Amino acid sequence: MSAGEAVAGPDGALRCPWALSTADYVTYHDDEWGRPVHGDDALYERLSLEAFQSGLSWITILRRRTGFRSAFAGFEIAKVAAFTDTDRERLLADTGIIRNRAKIDATLTNARVLAEWAPGDLDELIWSHAPDPAGRPAPKTLTDVPAVTPESTALSKALKKRGLRFVGPTTAYALMQACGLVDDHLAACVARRP
Repeated sequence: MSAGEAVAGPDGALRCPWALSTADYVTYHDDEWGRPVHGDDALYERLSLEAFQSGLSWITILRRRTGFRSAFAGFEIAKVAAFTDTDRERLLADTGIIRNRAKIDATLTNARVLAEWAPGDLDELIWSHAPDPAGRPAPKTLTDVPAVTPESTALSKALKKRGLRFVGPTTAYALMQACGLVDDHLAACVARRP
């Protein structure tokens, strides 16, 4: 077996190797990552969490996700858009989340921008950048999985053009992976969709 291929987990099933370092990762990998996500609030949450993950490991965000949801009113766009300076200061002091000023400010700004969009616009915009699955062979190893694609670059540009922040091409691609726009589970992975 070469590096980066699917690896047998504790139950004997083959999985993407990144998923096996903790039980939290196994559950996230098997039940969420790469599964289609729709709805503006749900996509706003994923977009926000991917931005907070920038420069950190995903397990750091995953383990604080409950804290993030509590701090950011369940990532309901309308509620977060109404946050005040007092809420911002509360977030900056909240040990249950990543207290990065730029990421917090981007999350608040993005909610205010998205609150002005028509319902369904975020979902439509993001999903309009999903590549044709027939044109994407299943990755055999982790080296076959890109960090950025033309579609994620286009999505990043479209989000920025509409006023969103902290949405570079790498963050956009991570969002695409997490929300099922692409299926980057390895070919031999038990969680890969047929």
